[in-house]
Amino acid sequence: MTTTTPAAPTPFGLEFDTTPSPARRADAEREAILADPGFGKHFTDHMVSIAWSEDAGWHDAVVKPYGPLTLDPAAAVLHYAQEIFEGLKAYRWADGSVWTFRPEANAERMQRSARRLALPQLPESVFVESIRQLVAIDEAWVPSAPETSLYLRPFMIASEAFLGVRPAHGVDFHVIASPAGAYFSGGIRPVSIWLSEDYSRAGRGGMGAAKTGGNYAASLLPQAEAYEQGCQQVLFLDSEERTYVEELGGMNVFFLYRDGRVVTPALGTILEGITRSSVIRLAQERGHVVEERRFTVAEWREGVESGDIVEAFACGTAAVITPIGRLKTRDFEIGAPDAEPGALTMSLREELTGIQYGRLPDHHGWMTRLA
Repeated sequence: MTTTTPAAPTPFGLEFDTTPSPARRADAEREAILADPGFGKHFTDHMVSIAWSEDAGWHDAVVKPYGPLTLDPAAAVLHYAQEIFEGLKAYRWADGSVWTFRPEANAERMQRSARRLALPQLPESVFVESIRQLVAIDEAWVPSAPETSLYLRPFMIASEAFLGVRPAHGVDFHVIASPAGAYFSGGIRPVSIWLSEDYSRAGRGGMGAAKTGGNYAASLLPQAEAYEQGCQQVLFLDSEERTYVEELGGMNVFFLYRDGRVVTPALGTILEGITRSSVIRLAQERGHVVEERRFTVAEWREGVESGDIVEAFACGTAAVITPIGRLKTRDFEIGAPDAEPGALTMSLREELTGIQYGRLPDHHGWMTRLA
Protein backbone atom coordinates (compact mmCIF):
# COMPACT_ATOMS: atom_id res chain seq x y z
CA MET A 1 0.00 0.00 0.00
CA THR A 2 1.33 3.44 -0.94
CA THR A 3 1.28 6.02 1.83
CA THR A 4 1.51 9.80 1.70
CA THR A 5 3.51 11.61 4.35
CA PRO A 6 3.59 15.36 5.00
CA ALA A 7 6.93 17.15 5.15
CA ALA A 8 8.05 20.16 7.14
CA PRO A 9 6.97 23.49 5.66
CA THR A 10 9.38 25.61 3.65
CA PRO A 11 10.30 29.09 4.89
CA PHE A 12 7.53 30.28 2.56
CA GLY A 13 5.07 28.08 4.49
CA LEU A 14 4.31 25.54 1.75
CA GLU A 15 4.34 21.90 2.83
CA PHE A 16 5.34 19.02 0.56
CA ASP A 17 3.37 15.78 0.74
CA THR A 18 5.31 12.72 -0.39
CA THR A 19 3.90 9.64 -2.11
CA PRO A 20 6.65 7.07 -2.76
CA SER A 21 6.50 5.33 -6.11
CA PRO A 22 5.24 1.73 -5.92
CA ALA A 23 7.23 0.96 -9.08
CA ARG A 24 10.75 2.09 -8.22
CA ARG A 25 13.41 0.63 -10.45
CA ALA A 26 15.32 -2.27 -8.92
CA ASP A 27 18.89 -1.56 -7.80
CA ALA A 28 20.36 -3.60 -10.65
CA GLU A 29 18.32 -1.77 -13.30
CA ARG A 30 19.20 1.63 -11.86
CA GLU A 31 22.90 0.80 -11.66
CA ALA A 32 22.87 -0.37 -15.29
CA ILE A 33 21.41 2.98 -16.31
CA LEU A 34 23.94 4.93 -14.21
CA ALA A 35 26.79 3.03 -15.87
CA ASP A 36 25.91 4.67 -19.20
CA PRO A 37 23.24 7.36 -18.65
CA GLY A 38 23.85 9.59 -21.66
CA PHE A 39 21.90 12.84 -21.29
CA GLY A 40 18.17 13.29 -20.86
CA LYS A 41 17.31 9.70 -21.78
CA HIS A 42 16.44 8.20 -18.39
CA PHE A 43 14.49 9.70 -15.51
CA THR A 44 14.32 9.05 -11.79
CA ASP A 45 11.42 7.43 -9.96
CA HIS A 46 9.81 10.63 -8.68
CA MET A 47 8.94 14.21 -9.60
CA VAL A 48 7.77 17.36 -7.83
CA SER A 49 4.55 19.18 -8.68
CA ILE A 50 3.18 22.45 -7.28
CA ALA A 51 -0.01 24.15 -8.45
CA TRP A 52 -0.76 27.86 -8.72
CA SER A 53 -4.04 29.66 -9.25
CA GLU A 54 -4.97 33.29 -9.26
CA ASP A 55 -7.19 32.78 -6.22
CA ALA A 56 -5.14 30.37 -4.08
CA GLY A 57 -1.57 31.21 -5.05
CA TRP A 58 0.99 28.39 -4.73
CA HIS A 59 -0.50 25.24 -3.23
CA ASP A 60 -0.63 21.41 -3.38
CA ALA A 61 3.13 20.80 -3.28
CA VAL A 62 3.74 17.08 -3.75
CA VAL A 63 6.55 14.63 -4.39
CA LYS A 64 4.98 11.83 -6.39
CA PRO A 65 5.81 8.97 -8.76
CA TYR A 66 7.27 10.11 -12.07
CA GLY A 67 4.66 9.86 -14.79
CA PRO A 68 2.74 11.57 -17.60
CA LEU A 69 1.08 14.93 -17.08
CA THR A 70 -2.64 15.36 -17.63
CA LEU A 71 -3.39 18.48 -19.67
CA ASP A 72 -6.59 19.75 -21.17
CA PRO A 73 -6.27 20.13 -24.97
CA ALA A 74 -7.04 23.82 -24.45
CA ALA A 75 -4.20 24.33 -21.94
CA ALA A 76 -2.61 27.70 -22.65
CA VAL A 77 0.91 26.31 -22.88
CA LEU A 78 -0.07 24.24 -25.92
CA HIS A 79 -1.36 27.26 -27.82
CA TYR A 80 0.62 30.29 -26.64
CA ALA A 81 3.88 28.72 -25.39
CA GLN A 82 3.60 30.28 -21.95
CA GLU A 83 6.32 28.24 -20.24
CA ILE A 84 9.78 28.57 -18.71
CA PHE A 85 12.39 26.17 -17.37
CA GLU A 86 15.72 25.91 -15.58
CA GLY A 87 18.64 23.50 -15.57
CA LEU A 88 21.08 22.66 -12.80
CA LYS A 89 22.92 19.62 -11.47
CA ALA A 90 23.34 17.59 -8.32
CA TYR A 91 26.92 16.39 -7.75
CA ARG A 92 28.08 13.37 -5.74
CA TRP A 93 31.12 14.25 -3.66
CA ALA A 94 33.81 11.78 -2.64
CA ASP A 95 32.34 11.46 0.88
CA GLY A 96 28.98 10.40 -0.57
CA SER A 97 27.18 13.70 0.09
CA VAL A 98 25.17 15.43 -2.66
CA TRP A 99 25.47 19.12 -3.53
CA THR A 100 24.20 21.57 -6.11
CA PHE A 101 25.70 24.74 -7.57
CA ARG A 102 24.17 28.18 -6.98
CA PRO A 103 20.51 27.10 -6.91
CA GLU A 104 19.43 30.51 -5.64
CA ALA A 105 20.77 32.03 -8.89
CA ASN A 106 18.62 29.60 -10.90
CA ALA A 107 15.64 30.52 -8.73
CA GLU A 108 16.21 34.23 -9.36
CA ARG A 109 16.59 33.67 -13.10
CA MET A 110 13.36 31.68 -13.17
CA GLN A 111 11.65 34.60 -11.48
CA ARG A 112 12.98 36.95 -14.17
CA SER A 113 11.81 34.54 -16.87
CA ALA A 114 8.40 34.34 -15.17
CA ARG A 115 8.04 38.13 -15.22
CA ARG A 116 8.80 38.24 -18.94
CA LEU A 117 6.27 35.52 -19.77
CA ALA A 118 3.57 36.83 -17.42
CA LEU A 119 3.82 33.78 -15.14
CA PRO A 120 3.70 33.79 -11.32
CA GLN A 121 7.04 33.99 -9.54
CA LEU A 122 7.95 30.95 -7.45
CA PRO A 123 9.62 31.97 -4.17
CA GLU A 124 13.33 31.15 -4.02
CA SER A 125 12.87 29.06 -0.87
CA VAL A 126 10.25 26.90 -2.57
CA PHE A 127 12.41 26.45 -5.67
CA VAL A 128 15.38 25.25 -3.61
CA GLU A 129 13.23 23.07 -1.35
CA SER A 130 11.56 21.40 -4.33
CA ILE A 131 14.99 20.31 -5.57
CA ARG A 132 15.99 19.17 -2.10
CA GLN A 133 12.80 17.12 -1.78
CA LEU A 134 13.33 15.34 -5.10
CA VAL A 135 16.99 14.57 -4.46
CA ALA A 136 16.15 13.29 -0.97
CA ILE A 137 13.83 10.60 -2.28
CA ASP A 138 15.87 9.83 -5.43
CA GLU A 139 19.37 10.20 -3.98
CA ALA A 140 20.35 6.75 -5.25
CA TRP A 141 20.05 8.16 -8.79
CA VAL A 142 22.94 10.60 -8.26
CA PRO A 143 25.88 8.89 -10.02
CA SER A 144 29.37 8.77 -8.56
CA ALA A 145 31.56 8.19 -11.63
CA PRO A 146 33.92 11.07 -12.56
CA GLU A 147 32.26 14.09 -14.22
CA THR A 148 28.76 12.58 -13.95
CA SER A 149 25.80 14.23 -12.24
CA LEU A 150 22.05 14.22 -11.77
CA TYR A 151 20.57 16.84 -14.09
CA LEU A 152 17.62 18.69 -12.53
CA ARG A 153 14.96 20.25 -14.75
CA PRO A 154 12.48 22.58 -13.01
CA PHE A 155 9.81 23.94 -15.36
CA MET A 156 6.60 25.95 -15.23
CA ILE A 157 3.69 25.71 -17.66
CA ALA A 158 0.40 27.53 -18.15
CA SER A 159 -2.13 24.75 -17.53
CA GLU A 160 -5.39 26.69 -17.56
CA ALA A 161 -7.84 25.53 -20.23
CA PHE A 162 -8.62 28.82 -21.94
CA LEU A 163 -8.06 30.05 -25.50
CA GLY A 164 -8.26 33.75 -24.81
CA VAL A 165 -4.98 35.60 -25.27
CA ARG A 166 -4.09 36.67 -21.74
CA PRO A 167 -1.83 35.42 -18.93
CA ALA A 168 -3.09 32.07 -17.62
CA HIS A 169 -4.90 31.95 -14.29
CA GLY A 170 -3.74 28.38 -13.65
CA VAL A 171 -0.10 27.28 -13.69
CA ASP A 172 1.85 24.15 -12.74
CA PHE A 173 5.47 23.91 -11.60
CA HIS A 174 7.32 20.60 -11.85
CA VAL A 175 10.80 19.25 -11.24
CA ILE A 176 12.12 16.12 -12.93
CA ALA A 177 15.62 14.63 -12.81
CA SER A 178 17.80 12.68 -15.21
CA PRO A 179 21.25 11.14 -14.62
CA ALA A 180 23.87 12.64 -16.91
CA GLY A 181 27.10 11.10 -18.12
CA ALA A 182 30.38 12.93 -18.61
CA TYR A 183 29.99 15.58 -21.34
CA PHE A 184 33.46 14.85 -22.71
CA SER A 185 33.77 11.08 -22.37
CA GLY A 186 36.91 10.90 -24.51
CA GLY A 187 38.72 13.98 -23.24
CA ILE A 188 38.21 17.71 -23.79
CA ARG A 189 37.97 18.53 -27.49
CA PRO A 190 37.46 21.98 -29.06
CA VAL A 191 34.16 22.35 -30.89
CA SER A 192 33.47 23.79 -34.33
CA ILE A 193 30.83 26.51 -34.53
CA TRP A 194 28.63 27.37 -37.52
CA LEU A 195 27.66 31.02 -37.97
CA SER A 196 23.93 31.40 -38.59
CA GLU A 197 23.46 34.19 -41.12
CA ASP A 198 19.79 33.60 -41.96
CA TYR A 199 18.21 33.09 -38.55
CA SER A 200 18.11 35.04 -35.29
CA ARG A 201 17.66 33.68 -31.81
CA ALA A 202 16.09 36.80 -30.29
CA GLY A 203 15.53 40.51 -30.90
CA ARG A 204 15.50 43.68 -28.84
CA GLY A 205 12.52 43.67 -26.51
CA GLY A 206 11.95 39.96 -27.14
CA MET A 207 12.45 36.94 -24.90
CA GLY A 208 16.18 36.37 -25.42
CA ALA A 209 17.00 36.89 -21.75
CA ALA A 210 14.30 34.46 -20.60
CA LYS A 211 14.87 30.72 -20.37
CA THR A 212 11.85 29.66 -22.37
CA GLY A 213 11.34 26.86 -24.83
CA GLY A 214 10.52 29.13 -27.76
CA ASN A 215 14.12 30.38 -27.84
CA TYR A 216 15.37 26.82 -28.12
CA ALA A 217 12.78 25.93 -30.75
CA ALA A 218 14.07 28.88 -32.79
CA SER A 219 17.58 27.39 -32.65
CA LEU A 220 16.69 23.89 -33.88
CA LEU A 221 16.67 24.61 -37.63
CA PRO A 222 19.98 26.53 -37.63
CA GLN A 223 21.44 23.88 -35.32
CA ALA A 224 20.53 21.25 -37.92
CA GLU A 225 22.27 23.46 -40.50
CA ALA A 226 25.36 23.46 -38.26
CA TYR A 227 25.39 19.66 -38.20
CA GLU A 228 25.20 19.59 -41.99
CA GLN A 229 28.30 21.80 -42.03
CA GLY A 230 30.20 19.44 -39.74
CA CYS A 231 29.86 21.71 -36.71
CA GLN A 232 28.67 20.87 -33.20
CA GLN A 233 27.10 24.22 -32.31
CA VAL A 234 25.51 27.25 -33.95
CA LEU A 235 26.38 30.89 -33.24
CA PHE A 236 23.75 33.62 -33.44
CA LEU A 237 24.24 37.29 -34.28
CA ASP A 238 22.13 40.26 -33.26
CA SER A 239 18.89 40.51 -35.20
CA GLU A 240 19.20 44.20 -36.17
CA GLU A 241 22.65 44.69 -37.69
CA ARG A 242 23.60 41.01 -38.12
CA THR A 243 27.07 41.93 -36.95
CA TYR A 244 27.43 41.37 -33.22
CA VAL A 245 28.07 38.01 -31.56
CA GLU A 246 25.30 37.04 -29.14
CA GLU A 247 25.41 33.42 -27.96
CA LEU A 248 25.37 29.82 -29.09
CA GLY A 249 22.22 27.73 -29.16
CA GLY A 250 22.55 27.06 -25.44
CA MET A 251 25.86 28.56 -24.26
CA ASN A 252 27.52 31.92 -23.64
CA VAL A 253 30.84 32.77 -25.31
CA PHE A 254 34.13 34.31 -24.10
CA PHE A 255 37.31 35.57 -25.79
CA LEU A 256 40.76 35.95 -24.23
CA TYR A 257 43.13 38.61 -25.54
CA ARG A 258 46.90 38.40 -25.46
CA ASP A 259 47.04 41.27 -22.95
CA GLY A 260 44.88 39.30 -20.51
CA ARG A 261 41.54 40.99 -21.21
CA VAL A 262 38.49 38.73 -21.34
CA VAL A 263 35.55 39.82 -23.51
CA THR A 264 32.02 38.42 -23.49
CA PRO A 265 28.86 39.74 -25.20
CA ALA A 266 26.80 42.09 -23.06
CA LEU A 267 23.45 41.06 -21.64
CA GLY A 268 20.14 42.26 -23.02
CA THR A 269 19.05 39.81 -25.69
CA ILE A 270 21.04 36.82 -24.42
CA LEU A 271 20.55 34.49 -21.49
CA GLU A 272 22.29 35.46 -18.26
CA GLY A 273 24.02 32.14 -17.67
CA ILE A 274 24.84 30.99 -14.14
CA THR A 275 28.10 29.51 -15.45
CA ARG A 276 28.74 32.78 -17.32
CA SER A 277 28.56 34.90 -14.18
CA SER A 278 30.72 32.38 -12.30
CA VAL A 279 33.40 32.46 -15.02
CA ILE A 280 33.42 36.27 -14.89
CA ARG A 281 33.95 36.18 -11.12
CA LEU A 282 36.75 33.61 -11.29
CA ALA A 283 38.51 35.42 -14.14
CA GLN A 284 38.37 38.74 -12.28
CA GLU A 285 39.80 37.12 -9.16
CA ARG A 286 42.76 36.02 -11.26
CA GLY A 287 43.41 39.60 -12.25
CA HIS A 288 41.78 39.59 -15.69
CA VAL A 289 39.82 42.63 -16.81
CA VAL A 290 36.46 41.34 -18.02
CA GLU A 291 34.61 43.44 -20.60
CA GLU A 292 30.91 42.82 -21.17
CA ARG A 293 30.30 44.60 -24.45
CA ARG A 294 29.26 44.32 -28.07
CA PHE A 295 31.67 42.15 -30.02
CA THR A 296 31.69 41.66 -33.79
CA VAL A 297 32.63 38.67 -35.91
CA ALA A 298 35.06 40.99 -37.72
CA GLU A 299 36.81 41.73 -34.42
CA TRP A 300 37.04 38.00 -33.75
CA ARG A 301 38.51 37.33 -37.19
CA GLU A 302 40.99 40.21 -37.04
CA GLY A 303 41.99 39.36 -33.48
CA VAL A 304 42.81 35.75 -34.33
CA GLU A 305 44.67 36.71 -37.50
CA SER A 306 46.78 39.28 -35.63
CA GLY A 307 47.35 37.04 -32.64
CA ASP A 308 45.57 39.43 -30.27
CA ILE A 309 42.83 36.87 -29.50
CA VAL A 310 44.46 33.74 -28.13
CA GLU A 311 41.50 31.71 -26.81
CA ALA A 312 37.76 31.34 -27.33
CA PHE A 313 35.41 29.20 -25.27
CA ALA A 314 31.74 28.64 -24.51
CA CYS A 315 30.12 27.87 -21.18
CA GLY A 316 26.86 26.46 -19.86
CA THR A 317 25.41 24.04 -17.33
CA ALA A 318 25.81 20.88 -19.41
CA ALA A 319 29.39 21.23 -20.64
CA VAL A 320 30.59 23.74 -17.99
CA ILE A 321 33.36 25.17 -20.22
CA THR A 322 33.99 24.09 -23.82
CA PRO A 323 36.95 25.29 -25.92
CA ILE A 324 36.06 26.69 -29.34
CA GLY A 325 38.45 25.62 -32.07
CA ARG A 326 36.83 27.03 -35.19
CA LEU A 327 34.10 29.36 -36.40
CA LYS A 328 32.89 28.34 -39.86
CA THR A 329 30.95 30.71 -42.12
CA ARG A 330 29.87 30.63 -45.76
CA ASP A 331 32.85 32.75 -46.80
CA PHE A 332 35.68 32.12 -44.33
CA GLU A 333 36.82 30.27 -41.23
CA ILE A 334 38.35 31.48 -37.98
CA GLY A 335 40.67 29.13 -36.13
CA ALA A 336 41.05 25.41 -36.78
CA PRO A 337 39.03 22.33 -35.76
CA ASP A 338 42.12 20.64 -34.35
CA ALA A 339 43.24 23.61 -32.25
CA GLU A 340 44.49 22.85 -28.77
CA PRO A 341 42.35 24.01 -25.82
CA GLY A 342 43.69 27.22 -24.29
CA ALA A 343 45.42 27.34 -20.91
CA LEU A 344 42.92 29.75 -19.31
CA THR A 345 39.99 27.80 -20.75
CA MET A 346 41.18 24.57 -19.17
CA SER A 347 42.29 26.19 -15.93
CA LEU A 348 38.90 27.86 -15.39
CA ARG A 349 37.15 24.61 -16.21
CA GLU A 350 39.28 22.72 -13.72
CA GLU A 351 38.61 25.31 -11.01
CA LEU A 352 34.86 25.44 -11.60
CA THR A 353 34.38 21.66 -11.76
CA GLY A 354 36.69 21.31 -8.77
CA ILE A 355 34.35 23.50 -6.72
CA GLN A 356 31.25 21.69 -8.01
CA TYR A 357 32.56 18.22 -7.15
CA GLY A 358 34.10 19.22 -3.83
CA ARG A 359 37.71 18.79 -4.97
CA LEU A 360 38.49 22.46 -4.32
CA PRO A 361 37.33 24.74 -1.49
CA ASP A 362 34.21 26.81 -2.10
CA HIS A 363 35.29 30.33 -1.11
CA HIS A 364 32.18 31.92 -2.62
CA GLY A 365 29.44 29.96 -0.85
CA TRP A 366 28.22 28.68 -4.20
CA MET A 367 27.50 25.10 -3.16
CA THR A 368 24.31 23.99 -1.36
CA ARG A 369 24.09 20.57 0.24
CA LEU A 370 21.04 18.55 -0.77
CA ALA A 371 21.69 15.18 0.89
